[in-house]
Amino acid sequence: AEVISADDHGPGHGATHDTATGISNEKLGMWVFLGSDCMLFGGLISTYLLYKNRPGVPGLPGGTERISDVFDIAFTSASSFVLLMSSLAMVLAVTAIARGDHHRLRLWLSTTAFLGAIFIGGQVYEFTEFVREGFGYTTNTSTSAFFTLTGFHGVHVTVGIIMLLTLLVLSFKGRIPQSKAE
Repeated sequence: AEVISADDHGPGHGATHDTATGISNEKLGMWVFLGSDCMLFGGLISTYLLYKNRPGVPGLPGGTERISDVFDIAFTSASSFVLLMSSLAMVLAVTAIARGDHHRLRLWLSTTAFLGAIFIGGQVYEFTEFVREGFGYTTNTSTSAFFTLTGFHGVHVTVGIIMLLTLLVLSFKGRIPQSKAE
């Protein structure tokens, strides 16, 4: 297999080591991380789907028996859209630093973190509503699976926000050069 040099990746991709696949170790590492992330959340989603129709909790206020009875699809859709826009903002941040534009890098890192924080705020609001409706982590297997899935996702996004803010600080200290865009 032909190994592509760092110069063949284009401007701003000064990777020093390439894999036999022709992509840098950094990019390969990110794809491996994303693959493991998909497997983790795929397992959590599958678990929720397996348990979501288990017998509910009779006698809860309003006659609801399952947590899915109180989902606010419009709110969840808006929240998901905010999270997708944060992904777009992150792509714009990477593009900005690849061009050497530190000002826009900081703008898009800040935007990504802000949108992530809005998502987390929405998740806290939703959790509060679920608890108000009588659903908790230990209500039944369905709610345990649901809160585990969404809780892991909330922690995942929160850690991402912390990492984004760390990158923002590093940017102000001049520690994110264009050559490390990837």
